[in-house]
Amino acid sequence: MDIRKVKKLIELLEESGIAEIEIKEGEEAVRISRMPTGSAVVHALPQIAAAAPIQAPAAPVAEAPKARSNEHVVTAPMVGTFYASPTPGAKSFVEIGDEIKVGQVLCIIEAMKMMNQIEADRAGRITSVMARNGDPVEYGQPLFVIE
Repeated sequence: MDIRKVKKLIELLEESGIAEIEIKEGEEAVRISRMPTGSAVVHALPQIAAAAPIQAPAAPVAEAPKARSNEHVVTAPMVGTFYASPTPGAKSFVEIGDEIKVGQVLCIIEAMKMMNQIEADRAGRITSVMARNGDPVEYGQPLFVIE
């Protein structure tokens, strides 16, 4: 795609007030989205052979349970897919009853094809695992309880 076309698309985006636009020309695709400050960002997208199936909206996320004074609830810092182990079939990072240290990996949340390791922010013992492997998680959803 010609850079002049991309610059023109950015100008049109800024003039129109649209938050995001995606254009495909043959095998090339460009997505331009407005950042909160009003500037535009261009993302080059790989060509996708088949569209991903659309999933039904997830059920409302339950509010984090009230933690007792000696408990700490680890919540999802982002929206994505919860993985309890580094690879399919591998042993989980942590299980109920495990003693953990600050910085120890608890799980992985996949968001936009990026694998994000979620680490413990305090030491203790895992008393509850509140998400299942492969489940979608929402921002702020309770994942673990540490005692």
